[in-house]
Amino acid sequence: MSSEPLLVAYGLPIVQPSHFVRSNVLYNYWTLTKPEINFLIGLATAAAFVVGNGEPLARFPWVLLVHTLLGTVLVASGAGTLNQVIERQLDAQMRRTSRRPIAAGRIEPIHALVFGMLLSLVGCTYLALAVRPAASLLAVLTLVCYLFLYTPLKRRTPMCTLVGAFPGAMPVLIGYVAAAGKLNSPAWLLYTILFLWQFPHFMAIAWMYREDYARAGYVVLPQGTEKATFMGWQSVLPSLALLSVTVAPLVLRHASPAVTGGTLLLSLSFLYFAARLAVVRSNTAARRLLLASVIYLPLVFVLEVLTRV
Repeated sequence: MSSEPLLVAYGLPIVQPSHFVRSNVLYNYWTLTKPEINFLIGLATAAAFVVGNGEPLARFPWVLLVHTLLGTVLVASGAGTLNQVIERQLDAQMRRTSRRPIAAGRIEPIHALVFGMLLSLVGCTYLALAVRPAASLLAVLTLVCYLFLYTPLKRRTPMCTLVGAFPGAMPVLIGYVAAAGKLNSPAWLLYTILFLWQFPHFMAIAWMYREDYARAGYVVLPQGTEKATFMGWQSVLPSLALLSVTVAPLVLRHASPAVTGGTLLLSLSFLYFAARLAVVRSNTAARRLLLASVIYLPLVFVLEVLTRV
């Protein structure tokens, strides 16, 4: 996913970089890493680390957190770069991705391939040596599933979103196991939240750019009249499921009623925008759902962190 949907969601103008900026080598390699997406990945990883740590602030392992974030973001950057290498010809056919460095010809595919492989290798090795082997193993699993399952399935079946949601939610497991050394119910709760969140988030993007995706041959939505129905169910059902997941921390005694109530209100608002898109089926409704999604996730993770501070 490019940064353009995030700019659209926040209502910000999409300002094209100058020719000088676009021709700058460092800028192009920086763009390859998808920094806006890495911000959300880093946020999810950090929140899971805090929840998994359970130590008071005075003894909080800040250095380990930095190591975890650095390794995770390096792997994510490598995955984003390699994804653009694989999809460079299709990216060139889409208006929203045709300006990407590889698709636009500003970076040679072979150079991007080496760059992406180095980032991935360094990130996985760094996690193994500076954090925990378990964190590195999860990062490798994420990389493999993202590149060799989700990426090719985008051209074959609309169920690619389901497949991609599994590695897409993995950063919280990396962050949690880095701090706790194991995965237990709070870790899987965070994983479920991020897993479910991805469906309405991506459906908003897929609906806004449905013609662009179809032009490039992506099958992220079904053809014909089933397209709108599929989008509606994929938006609403996971949002409904998030409501039950919201109550889980209170049932498991991991959160106070106040925190659970705040998360429940956020989930109800998220469900409203998902249901509105399912009914109205407009680009405006999709844009509002996208905005709701990028606000919802950070706030929910902040509330989850507050239960441990």
